[in-house]
Amino acid sequence: MKQTILFACLAALLPAALAVASPVSVKKVSMTSSTASPPIAARKPHSFEHHGYRVEDPYAWLRDAGYPQVDDAEVLAYLKAENAYFEHHMKPYQPLVETIFQEMKGRLKEDDTSVPQKDGDYVYWRRFEKGAQYKQWMRRPVAGGSDEIMLDEAALAKGKEYFRLGGMALTEDDRILAYATDTNGSERFTIRFRDLKTGQELPGEIPNTLGDFVFTIDGKYLVYGLANDNWRIDRIMIHQLGTDPATDKLLYEEPDQTFQAGVGMTQSRKWIMVATGNHETSEIRLLPSDNIFATPLLIRPRQKGVEYDVEDHGDTLFIHTNDVSPQFRLVTAPITKPGEWTERIGPSASFYMTAVTTFADFFIVEGRENGLDQIELHRYAGGPPHRIKFPEASYTASLDENPEYQVKTLRLGYESMVTPDTVMEYDVATGGLTTLKVQEIPSGYDASHYVTERMEITARDGVKVPVSIVYRKGFKKDGNGPLYLYAYGAYGYAMPPSFSTLRLSLLDRGFAYAIAHIRGGDDLGQQWHLDGKLTKRTNTFNDFVDVAKGLIDAGFAKPGRVVAAGGSAGGELMGAVVNSNPELWGAVAAHVPFVDVLNTMLDGSLPLTPGEWPEWGNPIEDKAAFELIRSYSPYDNVTAQAYPPLFVTAGLNDPRVTYWEPAKWVAKLRATKTDKNILLLKTNMGAGHGGKSGRFDALREDAEEYAFFLWQLGMAGQK
Repeated sequence: MKQTILFACLAALLPAALAVASPVSVKKVSMTSSTASPPIAARKPHSFEHHGYRVEDPYAWLRDAGYPQVDDAEVLAYLKAENAYFEHHMKPYQPLVETIFQEMKGRLKEDDTSVPQKDGDYVYWRRFEKGAQYKQWMRRPVAGGSDEIMLDEAALAKGKEYFRLGGMALTEDDRILAYATDTNGSERFTIRFRDLKTGQELPGEIPNTLGDFVFTIDGKYLVYGLANDNWRIDRIMIHQLGTDPATDKLLYEEPDQTFQAGVGMTQSRKWIMVATGNHETSEIRLLPSDNIFATPLLIRPRQKGVEYDVEDHGDTLFIHTNDVSPQFRLVTAPITKPGEWTERIGPSASFYMTAVTTFADFFIVEGRENGLDQIELHRYAGGPPHRIKFPEASYTASLDENPEYQVKTLRLGYESMVTPDTVMEYDVATGGLTTLKVQEIPSGYDASHYVTERMEITARDGVKVPVSIVYRKGFKKDGNGPLYLYAYGAYGYAMPPSFSTLRLSLLDRGFAYAIAHIRGGDDLGQQWHLDGKLTKRTNTFNDFVDVAKGLIDAGFAKPGRVVAAGGSAGGELMGAVVNSNPELWGAVAAHVPFVDVLNTMLDGSLPLTPGEWPEWGNPIEDKAAFELIRSYSPYDNVTAQAYPPLFVTAGLNDPRVTYWEPAKWVAKLRATKTDKNILLLKTNMGAGHGGKSGRFDALREDAEEYAFFLWQLGMAGQK
């Protein structure tokens, strides 16, 4: 907990300063003056040729040429007009938004606190004060004493439209706290230092950082990642406390523009890790945490397609790797000869190994079997592992906060689609599980009123796709019930069957809620990811459509009674499926959607593009990749057809999916689609990829989406 207490950056980073635009004539941007009518963006000739194809892009002007500074008056006028149109059409449903918001807020314990966890001479926890949008970070001496507020996010956020806390790290003597903040959503963080004994801020703030950071054991140096102009951590730096950051020393520089670097620390805290990699390859160096200027120890030189991570125990390295199988295996190596790998646990056809954590007396292997989380305890001396048993047939479980190396109990997190977030303690000696905390729902919750099930739906190529579903008892599978379908499907990110108090507002109104564990994630192993990327990307879209059809066949809904939602790469999914199968959806929400895939992947100057080529393909150099991306890129495949009602969001400061992607997509849809269904675009003008940052502000945005769906399904008047 002392090192990297939290890193709250969203899944991957460029400031876009908001300037006050001068008044702009409505005629210039081809918009009507009434907020009741949709803004019509001007079409401006723009095209280019690549691989023998001519690509027309009449809305390219929506990308401010000065980005990340966004001050083009015409661009800002268009976005503001879309926001006004959004507000106008949502205004009649604000009472419904408010009702749902109050429901969601009522399920949230406002003065909540985490379970305290010991780390050295202190116990640490987080708490919310009643009515506060942001949390406080707390500690108390183990030997006794009063509670201390280490950091008050609400105080730091005061007067700011946006605030997000990034990493935190504490020196081993428990005195100096380093913390990073982002105040505009651009995900460029500034590190600051605080003396917890005096409460004073210390000089030497470090701007333009990204990722985790760690202190050396003596507390004299901070090791951190510095982001370049393209929002990529290409330099790992050493900062000596009390000195000018301009004099910081370079520890490592990553030359490959497709790789991103980062820092961490092994569980034992004996080694600082300098890791670099992309979406398919990794490379790690270790430095003694008590001698940061030692020669780095390279574990294994990078090899395309080989990923690994490292822990240590004594003089042995424990390396979790996919070098021989996408199911991963565990190998060991002497610290003196890190490249001499000996297999400790081989790959399994049924068990997908996702993580290994070493402790003083045992190590933990985490993974999934048939898509369900498993946690195994292994002894260093050998023998059969002990697999922790959980009570439900469908759930998600993982190691929780376990900062210390010498432990007799483990903190675990557990939940399911009907079981609220639960913190458990596992006794290593007895194998007993003790519940420490169950998420409290002040307005009340009875799990017996809800049913969860897991189905397998056969996709068009014969592959069985798992689906997790929850609904209120009494839901009739007669095709008349509304269904909410969610998925992500990219980067090997699994979507676990977890609990959400938010979705109760839909379940209690008669919805079934389903999560499609489609290819592109790694729900069923790394091969599941590989089967939804690069040349197999369209499997992701097909899986989602086929799951929707399978759920319709099973009686959960009928065409037009399915609402669908996804964000970021999941927003790309939404864009693809409304192009291919618009008749299925009663309404669709696409949040910060990655929909201008071809243009983005052709622009190596954009923050994420070079690092994304291993996931999507490089259309600059590869004609086949160009043709494939062009065939499914949602923006490029908008056609003159009827589309379902659409709710689209964007963030002006978003460095992951730049604001112009959803803006261009919406503009093209307005000009091309043949229906009269509502199409809304809401751009957060002072936020980034994750939307608004305060916990209540974020709830209100969730309530807006739900109200939109109820409106479009004719259920807005339903209590």
